[in-house]
Amino acid sequence: MSRIKVELSGVSQQFTRTGADVFTALEKVTIRIEAGRFVSLIGPSGCGKSTIFNIVAGLQQPTEGEVIINGRESTGMVGAVGYMLQKDLLFPWRTVLENIVLGMEVRGVSRKHARDYALPFLEKYGLGGFADAYPQALSGGMRQRAALLRTLLFDSDVILLDEPFGALDAQTRSHMQEWLLQIWQDFQKTVIFVTHDVEEAVYLSDEIYVMAARPGRVISHIDVPLERPRPRSIAMSREFREMKSECLNLLGHFEASEPVH
Repeated sequence: MSRIKVELSGVSQQFTRTGADVFTALEKVTIRIEAGRFVSLIGPSGCGKSTIFNIVAGLQQPTEGEVIINGRESTGMVGAVGYMLQKDLLFPWRTVLENIVLGMEVRGVSRKHARDYALPFLEKYGLGGFADAYPQALSGGMRQRAALLRTLLFDSDVILLDEPFGALDAQTRSHMQEWLLQIWQDFQKTVIFVTHDVEEAVYLSDEIYVMAARPGRVISHIDVPLERPRPRSIAMSREFREMKSECLNLLGHFEASEPVH
């Protein structure tokens, strides 16, 4: 039985701009992700990372190609994956607990059952004592914890995380990366992660897809053979530094050589 959880096969995306000019955002992108893996997409702005997420989430129909999730053709299917953006998008009029159970309520879970199910996760993952607080009372890191728990409890095997820590300061970001690895290992989800931070990608990932722009395309697929669990000190190891350098060299080479249209 195939362990492939998510597959993009020959996915291209074109847009028609003013004057009937056609802009190619993605060109024949093929990505295959096994169940339970943590996979990052890195690349310059405009390489189509967010477009890929919108296509996988069913929010955008590709011009060509298909999306396969759990062995089923899922192109254009909404609700097959959990999707978290950089902004936490917590509703200010709902408490932390009410925000976290929102996805469960949308799926038809009773309010009481959803709350009873979610409360132990708040205690375990650093939000204990904040269930009845409102989002404005939380720090940026705590808000991201709440938003990520809401996404995880949406009950999807596949989670898309679009730069969830991009707006955080360096220290909070470091703590959130370690927290994310813990919660990913506990929930055993398949995670697709977008980041502009190469060190973050190497630290978190099992695999990295490096992309280039104009048009958006995959230029390299890199396995990250670093053992788990990963202490923060692993960033000082020779293997880690070499992988980071490889990614930076790929990004620098293609950015420098891109033609200007």
